[in-house]
Amino acid sequence: MALLEVSNLSISFHTRHGVTKAIDNVSFSLEQGQTLGIVGESGSGKSVCCYSLLGLIPTPPGRIDSGTAFFAGQDLLNSSEEQLRQLRGNKIAMIFQDPMTSLNPFLRIGEQMIEPLIYHRNSNRRDARKQAIALLEEVGIRNPQRTYNCYPHEFSGGMRQRVMIAMALIAEPQLLIADEPTTALDVTVQKQILELINQLRLKRNLSVIFISHDLGVVADVADQVLVMNAGRMVEQGTTRSLFNHPEAEYTRKLLAAIPRGNKPTANRATVQTLLSVTELTTRFKTYHQGKQDELIAVNKVSFNLQRGEILGLVGESGSGKSTLGRSLLNLIPPSSGSVIFAGEELVGKNQHAMKPWRRRMQMIFQDPYASLNPRMTIYDALAEPLLLHGITTKKNLEQHVLHLMDDVGLARAYVRKYPHEFSGGQRQRIAIGRAIATKPEFVVADEPVSALDVTIQKQILELLLNLVEQHNLTMLFISHDLAVVRYLCDRIMVMRQGQLIEIAGTEILWNSPTHEYTKTLLSSSSTALG
Repeated sequence: MALLEVSNLSISFHTRHGVTKAIDNVSFSLEQGQTLGIVGESGSGKSVCCYSLLGLIPTPPGRIDSGTAFFAGQDLLNSSEEQLRQLRGNKIAMIFQDPMTSLNPFLRIGEQMIEPLIYHRNSNRRDARKQAIALLEEVGIRNPQRTYNCYPHEFSGGMRQRVMIAMALIAEPQLLIADEPTTALDVTVQKQILELINQLRLKRNLSVIFISHDLGVVADVADQVLVMNAGRMVEQGTTRSLFNHPEAEYTRKLLAAIPRGNKPTANRATVQTLLSVTELTTRFKTYHQGKQDELIAVNKVSFNLQRGEILGLVGESGSGKSTLGRSLLNLIPPSSGSVIFAGEELVGKNQHAMKPWRRRMQMIFQDPYASLNPRMTIYDALAEPLLLHGITTKKNLEQHVLHLMDDVGLARAYVRKYPHEFSGGQRQRIAIGRAIATKPEFVVADEPVSALDVTIQKQILELLLNLVEQHNLTMLFISHDLAVVRYLCDRIMVMRQGQLIEIAGTEILWNSPTHEYTKTLLSSSSTALG
């Protein structure tokens, strides 16, 4: 008998706009010790399906219309709140997608970890603390005694995700539901997290449901795969058969959207340097236990960027990628060094002196939802830079805004909507439209596709390539996804601990990396899909 058996599950959401069918007749089973991968685009119902098993969908507006779900013989859908509370964290644990919002920022890590032991096992605090520290060490946390007393904001994304795994496993559950546990993590950290989950699965005979939009990751970890689209089960089978011989057109579409191969070499008539960076250094003052210290985020970085080129920048979290991008635009003032853009030195210019250069240099930020003003319509967001830099008058403003909507592939009818009314991919298009509104010569794109589904990611990458060609843009493209960088970029720079350790043409670096760290990054990248 399977550990988990779900049959003909249907869920709908009832709002003032009508009824939305979130899950439509989905069935699957999971054996003890196996991993089931659930894949699909955003809105396909992956998370809702699993959240419903633990009574975590809000009711109302959510409602389970039909179906059954049995875990170790217990009827989950007809269990009381008290019965589900005894299961959550005890028999079935969950790793949520964003560890920073899942962890309580006001409580130390240790307090959050021992809560299920005290609640479910009636452990005393001393024994619970000992078990928590042992588990933190097991998931690869250095100095677990110190970590136990830290707050979530003191950790990187990878370390927070390890803490979330430790919290999920502390009560030794039988089933672990991992909801996008590696989204937006660097390839090396992602590999560590995947290996960790697999090791714990084997050691504890744990069953795992792994929810992801990253098909490469699912191919690496899952025994069985369930493909979902618009709440429906599209295809189901073993990982090998589904990835090698997909039957459904939608599955083939997802596989085809994965970036593969390299960008064709551009034929430029002339090579002209647009940006020249020499010995650029950016420092931050830090304070720990009342003592002032100094962090060197960017350390003596030098490179040139040619007009019309897309230069990739890769490295782990904390390597200084984003700080370098912002330092080039003087959004973070560099401590020393030189940034010469179109023959003009930018280092040392104040914000007033930088204003004319802002028109020629723009940035696409990593999180479009955070970088767009939630109180401004898309029309206002796109109009603001046009008016600020005197590109158009109010008389011709609407024409320019609508033209930008056309450029980034958004319907003109959406122009009076607010950011929250759009999907992640649509918001990213809006952010790109805002960045190109001033017709800049140089754009820094900071992780613009890191958390997008593969199909949306492909659309955004093609959009960027078209805009570079159409508007003769020069771009610094920051990413942790090496397949994306290979697909998009002419050259690649590798950063580690604030230093530039390697720079080469994309295929040269891909096939013949010289630095050991670059070799580690490439070997950590998912290879399951070839």
